Amino acid sequence: MFTSAISAISNKSPIYAALSAITLLSIVSPVSAKTNDAQIVHKTSIMDYCHNDNQAKAPSYKHQSTQQRTLNCMVEQLQPYQQADKTAKQRYLAYKAQAWLNYAIHQDSMNSRSSAGTVAIERAESILQALETDTTQDIALHQDIPSTSALMRPDLWAVLSTLKDSGGIESAPREMAFSEVALIWAATNQCVRGWRESAMHFRMADRWLEQARETYVNTHDSQANIDFEALKVSYYKKYAPLDPNDDVCRGQDLTPNR
Repeated sequence: MFTSAISAISNKSPIYAALSAITLLSIVSPVSAKTNDAQIVHKTSIMDYCHNDNQAKAPSYKHQSTQQRTLNCMVEQLQPYQQADKTAKQRYLAYKAQAWLNYAIHQDSMNSRSSAGTVAIERAESILQALETDTTQDIALHQDIPSTSALMRPDLWAVLSTLKDSGGIESAPREMAFSEVALIWAATNQCVRGWRESAMHFRMADRWLEQARETYVNTHDSQANIDFEALKVSYYKKYAPLDPNDDVCRGQDLTPNR
C-alpha cells in the first residue's frame, strides 16, 4: 500500500492538511510515518511514473519512501489530463483518479488495515494507465460500488447517475468525479465508524453535486431539465431499496440494464 501523504504534489495543486477535510480538489498533507514495504500491493517501478530524475531520486521529506514518491508522481501525471484541451471524459477520469489517490492517502495516514485504500489505488492506477494509453473508451461512466463501500444516500446517487446519462459530464467533470468518490468514501466510513464519521463526506458530495446540477440547469433548456427530473426520480426509485439500513458494506452493482 502506498503510505502516508505526499509532500508537494504540484505547484498548481495545493496540499490540504486536515485529514478530515475532503475537498477532493486538494491533496493530503505530508505525514512522517514510514512505509511498511511488505504491505505494498503495486510494485510498479518508480520510473514508470516519475519521468524526472530529481523526482525519482530525491525524497521530499525525511521518511518519504520510493512508494510515496511514486504516488506523488502519479498525481503529477494526472494534471495534463485535467486541462481544458482534453475531452470532458478525460478530465472527469483524471479528477476521479486524483480523488481515489486522496482517498488512498487518507486511509494510509490513518494506518487503516482496511482494503479500501488498496481498492482506491487500484482504481486510480487503472484510470491513469487508460489515460496514458488513450483507452478511456473502455472505462464505463457507470461503475459498480466496491465491496468496501455501499449505496447510501440514494437521492445523491440518483442525481449523479442522471448527470452521467444526461451529458452533465460536459459541464461539470470535476464536480461529478469528486462527488462520486466522496459518496463511496462516506459509506465506507459509516460502515466502519458510524454516521458521525460519514456526515461530513456526504455533505461534501452533496455540495459537489449541487454545483454540477446548477451548471447543468444553466446550460440546458427547460425541456432538458424536465427530462432530467423525470430520470432522477426513476433512478431514485431504483436505488432506494438498495440502501443498506444495516450499514454493512458489501458493494453494489450499478451498471444500467444489466
